[in-house]
Amino acid sequence: MAEFITTTLIDSYAGGPHITETQIGLANQATFGPDDYVLGGGRESEAQVLTNNSIRIFDAVYCIQGRRDVIPASGYTDVTIANGTQGMNRNDIIVRRYKKDESSEIESTEYAVIKGTPNAGEALDPEVTIGDIRTGATLHEMKLYRVKIEGLNITAVEPLFNILKNMAVLQQEIAQLNDKINNRKNNVLIGKWGSSWNLSTTPKNIGSSKPIVNDDYYKTTTGANATVTIKQSGLYCVTMYAQGSANQGASACIQAQVIANRTIVDDNYVLFGSQYSYNGFPTNLNMSRIIYLENGIVLSPQIRKSDASGAAATTGSSYMEVVKLA
Repeated sequence: MAEFITTTLIDSYAGGPHITETQIGLANQATFGPDDYVLGGGRESEAQVLTNNSIRIFDAVYCIQGRRDVIPASGYTDVTIANGTQGMNRNDIIVRRYKKDESSEIESTEYAVIKGTPNAGEALDPEVTIGDIRTGATLHEMKLYRVKIEGLNITAVEPLFNILKNMAVLQQEIAQLNDKINNRKNNVLIGKWGSSWNLSTTPKNIGSSKPIVNDDYYKTTTGANATVTIKQSGLYCVTMYAQGSANQGASACIQAQVIANRTIVDDNYVLFGSQYSYNGFPTNLNMSRIIYLENGIVLSPQIRKSDASGAAATTGSSYMEVVKLA
């Protein structure tokens, strides 16, 4: 056997064997993370209940604190679950067990079932051995599934592991996200009527000159009574910009609001704000709110002057933008 060569440069030709399991483990931890993962691809350690005493675990690529553990694509293992007890509840934990023989230093993995304690009330998880392979632990158990047993029957098999997506999947998801951002499919803007009018004490729609939108998220109307209808329930950011000014020699309180067609939280006001204008100087209102909106909510942006205000007008530059966040 060739003499082992000690080097820190593992991605290299060194003239003989020179890579240790510790180096590979540390490099994998730096790449994938320090914990336990199922790497994306194949059936990803899928579980199938065969009987109340048998569960099949399909292929996977595990990364156990940096140790890669590969079950081939056609591979599976049937693990045995001990009989339940009539009238009792029990939780078992299926693990992927890492072991290192202290004398030979040979490392290995296997499936194992950690049996819980039967309980007439709520079942508790049994203890699982968590070791730190990096610092020399010879035993570590990666949690895979919680098997819930009620009486004699398996009632649930709950995954306890994280699936780490591969680069190809992440690249595809980033591309899809960028496409959504670039195409701005999750936002809509109405307003910018483009002509001025005198404000009254009765709220009036700001109007919109924007083309009608009817996509997965929104349906808008245009013209003097512009609205946005929400088509998917979720978390939204609603923003309104409003502009108004009192006439020369007058003062006015300019008020802007976004009204919904039904109650939102306590009332139907989504946004409300006001600013004073004096002697022809314009005032600008910028308001925003993050709020949960249900499918079918209709938003109407409006502007007015307060009851005690003098003569005032708006230039028709006001607008409302709605952005779906989640």
